[in-house]
Amino acid sequence: MARKVEKKVQKYNYYDAEGKRKCKTFTAYGDKELALKIAAFELSLPKNKDASKTTLEAVEGYIDSRRPVLSPVTIKQYESIQHAHIENDTIASIHLPDLSVSVLQAWVNYLVEKGAKPKTIKNCFGLLKAAIKMYDKDVCLDDVRLPQPIRYNGYTPGDSEVQTFIQYIKEKDRDLYIATLLAAFGPMRRSEICALTSDDIKGSSVSVHRAKVPGPGEIWITKETPKTDASNRTIIYPDFVAKELKGISGDVISCTPTAITKRFQTQIRKAGLPHCRFHDLRHYGASIMHAMGVPDVYIVQRGGWSSDYVMKRVYRDALDEEKKKQTANINNHFSKLFEAKSEAKIAES
Repeated sequence: MARKVEKKVQKYNYYDAEGKRKCKTFTAYGDKELALKIAAFELSLPKNKDASKTTLEAVEGYIDSRRPVLSPVTIKQYESIQHAHIENDTIASIHLPDLSVSVLQAWVNYLVEKGAKPKTIKNCFGLLKAAIKMYDKDVCLDDVRLPQPIRYNGYTPGDSEVQTFIQYIKEKDRDLYIATLLAAFGPMRRSEICALTSDDIKGSSVSVHRAKVPGPGEIWITKETPKTDASNRTIIYPDFVAKELKGISGDVISCTPTAITKRFQTQIRKAGLPHCRFHDLRHYGASIMHAMGVPDVYIVQRGGWSSDYVMKRVYRDALDEEKKKQTANINNHFSKLFEAKSEAKIAES
């Protein structure tokens, strides 16, 4: 007796000659027949199906196709780029086949002339490039040149300054005090600190696996996956930090990442300390561990960086500055030792 072939039904999404998204349903008996029908239909599709699709339509299509898999904050960033730098620009109405390296280079140059920062331009071009490649995988845009990134030349506080600030803030702003301890001696990010709850704390161990990020509108949401896979980690804090975390119930602090930044700037000024960002406390933690000779692999793991390359690229200035301080301390120690021996010999003679 012949085996009964199962009936197969499959929906197929495609774009017509006008670039409009459509769907067709295929019915067949068996996978082979279904595959043949779909293949025959693909051959019948117009080769210029994206000829009328504009750059803006490509970007909108790309963002819509990624909504189910990307975080709300990433989608929000994409839409901000679209609204601010694409949809009101002449490049928005250019059709994909008319795009070229010279056209895109002119757009990048225009963004530079408008005063957009190198990082903003990089994000804009990254979104546009991804959208174009979704519809034309063979296009090559590697010859487009972007402006060189601007290295952050901020100030990384030292041991004495961090200690002074902690003592100053302890009785004035409890939330900021706890956040400073977690950032400086973790080091944790603002978004991770704001998402922390008492359930994540076991003695001196702090489990990091969530982040508070801006969502639709003006609300903040807690994302169950932090910035990178490496951000999921457990940090063992010093006993004096664990003591301050003991007895907390619910949210560890009750403010948003933006509020932390504003309150930190206010209090660092009132404390009479050099201007720096709250994020520079992470620079401090990384630089101190590096100067102590802690292996990079452990620094990367504790800080939640994706690799030692990322950690060194972002914190190069802080690491170099701390290295200079330690080198000066070493040389001063040896100089004093040598001078003391020389003075002793002179006294004996």
